[in-house]
Amino acid sequence: MLRLPAFEFHQPSTLEEAFALLGSAAPSVRLVAGGTDLWPNMKRRHQKAETVVSLMKIDELRGIQTTNGNGNGPSLSIGAITLLDDIVRSSEVRERFPALSRATASISSPPLRNMATLGGNLCLDTRCTYYNQTEEWRRSIDYCLKEEGTVCWVAPGSPTCWAHSASDTAPMLAAIEATVVLQSPGELREISVSELFHNDGIEYLTIQPGEVLTRIDLPGSSSAKHCRTAFWKLRRRGSIDFAVLSVAVALWLDGAGTVEKANIVLGAVASRPLAVPNAARALVGQKPNIGAVRNAARAARRAATPMDNTDFKTQWRGLMVERYAEAAMCEAMDLPHQLPSPPHV
Repeated sequence: MLRLPAFEFHQPSTLEEAFALLGSAAPSVRLVAGGTDLWPNMKRRHQKAETVVSLMKIDELRGIQTTNGNGNGPSLSIGAITLLDDIVRSSEVRERFPALSRATASISSPPLRNMATLGGNLCLDTRCTYYNQTEEWRRSIDYCLKEEGTVCWVAPGSPTCWAHSASDTAPMLAAIEATVVLQSPGELREISVSELFHNDGIEYLTIQPGEVLTRIDLPGSSSAKHCRTAFWKLRRRGSIDFAVLSVAVALWLDGAGTVEKANIVLGAVASRPLAVPNAARALVGQKPNIGAVRNAARAARRAATPMDNTDFKTQWRGLMVERYAEAAMCEAMDLPHQLPSPPHV
């Protein structure tokens, strides 16, 4: 049985208490919410900490609230420690942001969704075949660049780490142009979900030392009244497994049914959610038609570079980028589509 290492554990009830603990214990302190990512990582010695500060007793970081919009209907604000299961069960999220509800429901299994949080899923550690192993396994081949080594075993000649982004909510939130609020003592910083990430498998978040992700805001202009969305996820099994590819699509159509704006974001093919603007541009100015969708899907495939850092062969995953992007766009445009089935090997 893998056991957690020794560390100090704190459960503040206010943000002010959390900030004080962060300031006194840095840099050996880590924040935790549901712990479904951090605790296994610490057991396998992927991540280390002398002090862990839990956010789960800070009630102001929990809940789903309707807020004033910007003329396109009310926005939705979700606290960072809101459980994934609460988001899945929310009728407001399901009706107004259906693809986000689907993306959230695709995460892991019901027991994990009853522990994991939205903020935690956004900050999920990047994953890699050579990193997400036991301590003994990693030591046997020498540690990788992400784990105190000097070589990225995915691309030995690369100076950066190629571990991929594993969050399912991040691509969808980026596609609907959601924002996050980062708070530190005396300061609030609001950025887009897209700006939350670096394309670096090690330093993959732009959160500054001392900052806490407190809230995720979904704009009313991206609700189902104004925007068509879809989320498709590829993994070996139909549940539990992390994505080896995900596709998030958001389309804004005018009164005549022509695409005015489009966002297409891929997950699990880079160290951050990968927006593919060339694919989106192939849809703008078009009414729903399979020709435009296939052009956009080919553009998405050209932008993606799946690496040998997760399940399935890279060539096959690259092919699935095109097929899953096509299927997701067809769904958003109400065009016929067929789910590509992963192989049973």
